[in-house]
Amino acid sequence: MHLPGLSLTGSLSELPWRETRYEGVQWLDLAPDSDGPARTVLIRMAPGCGYPRHRHLGPEDVLVLSGGYTDDDGRALGAGDFVRYPAGSEHAPLANGGPGAADCVLLAVAHGGTELSAMDE
Repeated sequence: MHLPGLSLTGSLSELPWRETRYEGVQWLDLAPDSDGPARTVLIRMAPGCGYPRHRHLGPEDVLVLSGGYTDDDGRALGAGDFVRYPAGSEHAPLANGGPGAADCVLLAVAHGGTELSAMDE
């Protein structure tokens, strides 16, 4: 699904991003006090950076806010695109672009969490 006209304005660099163990990937927990099974986060990936292949323990909803990424199955998503990954699905997103390209910023809600796929553990 694509949501036309969706755009971000302002500087995202002012947000209190947290580093991950993956180069060029940061995140921000939007509901840190939530004790439910879902995590709602912003994820920022620099061009050419991404997450290793992982499995969704429950469904994951992703809305691309800026930039874009390509999954390891070749599906490309850009700003305004929404996708729901079903429980049990696996993928490895990689932010599009090269030097000078926009960061990929996602709103993600992981219902049940994720785990690294066996080949990446």
